Amino acid sequence: MTDVPVDSAASARTSAPEGLTVAEEEELRSELAKVEEEIGTLRQVLAAKERHCGELKRKLGLTPLDGLKQNLSKSWHDVQVSNAYVKTSEKLGEWNDKVTQSDLYLSASSTLEDWNEKLTQSEAYKKTQETLSQAGQKTSAALSNVGSVISRKLGDMRAHPFSHSFSSSYSIRHSISMPAMRNSATFKSFEDRVGTIKSRVVGSRENSTDGLHSPSGTGDKPPQDNAPF
Repeated sequence: MTDVPVDSAASARTSAPEGLTVAEEEELRSELAKVEEEIGTLRQVLAAKERHCGELKRKLGLTPLDGLKQNLSKSWHDVQVSNAYVKTSEKLGEWNDKVTQSDLYLSASSTLEDWNEKLTQSEAYKKTQETLSQAGQKTSAALSNVGSVISRKLGDMRAHPFSHSFSSSYSIRHSISMPAMRNSATFKSFEDRVGTIKSRVVGSRENSTDGLHSPSGTGDKPPQDNAPF
């Protein structure tokens, strides 16, 4: 068996809906062909326009992101001016008015206001507020004192950089080292030895003083010079 070509026009005519004459069918097909041709032409024109638009954007330095932002802004503007958005906004406004004017909302608002007034007038709230205020004042005073002390110390260090630093370091070392040194066994042993030496020296001085005040009286009267003139 061989393939027999089938006329598409004839097959279309056979599948045409009833109620159309041959002339009407031919007219509709001719109009369809023209419309399809116009669509193809418009697609070519649109592609050429898009290429030209891209070249212009490239010359102006516009990026695809800028175009996306512009499209989003335009879309949002279209949404805002649309009937659905306007109707929804109006409906939400009506609901808001109804809720704020309802008895339940007014009662809840007045109750919250009463609670707020009672809370602010309570003794606990006042004490807490006073405590926080005093703490803030004390903190501010402490910070100001610390700042003044630091400023004064810096001024002293600038005026006497070496002597002040030496005296400060010496006082710090002295205050840190002396208590530990006094409590050590070596310091106590040295202190005992110094006490023994001191007692011996005091005893020797007392003996020498007794010798000078002897009964012979030689210590009371100055020696006479019997040398001849």
